[in-house]
Amino acid sequence: MSLNLLKFISRLRFLSQAKRLELYPPFFLMRVKALEISDNWGRVRLRLPLNMVSKNMGGSMFGGYQAALSDPIAALACAKRYPGTDVWTRHHEVDFRKPGNSDLELHFEFPPQLDAQIRAELAATGRSTPSFEYAFYRRDDQLCTWVRSTVAIRPEGYLSGVGRRYKCVKNGP
Repeated sequence: MSLNLLKFISRLRFLSQAKRLELYPPFFLMRVKALEISDNWGRVRLRLPLNMVSKNMGGSMFGGYQAALSDPIAALACAKRYPGTDVWTRHHEVDFRKPGNSDLELHFEFPPQLDAQIRAELAATGRSTPSFEYAFYRRDDQLCTWVRSTVAIRPEGYLSGVGRRYKCVKNGP
């Protein structure tokens, strides 16, 4: 059912990438707002609202919300940039540095030098396993949570049915 819903959402061409990402069921339920997604996913900014559902017992953002939102972002960016590959999150590290006592904004940027390195590795070996660092910021612009996500980029069909995979769907989420 959810796979059919995802395919349906990805085919709604009249909606922007940002709106399709917001409609992704887990993000929709978390009330994620896409503030910016560049065409090549070189820059992504998402707002994760602090509300009665996302608050932990201490009154700050539940860490699971931050992990769930940040997990697929690097893999989605790679899937958009490198068509004809299978991409999935291989390792995801979340370091909670300050309480998330306000709405949080995820800032992701795809470094040009890392793009060049990945393209060189894909050309030479057909695979790459890059790591990305990005973060959540509180409303007062303080870094709240640091994220490192390592993704596996492999030839299409590399391992069927293993891990979280994101295939490039033209203009999809």
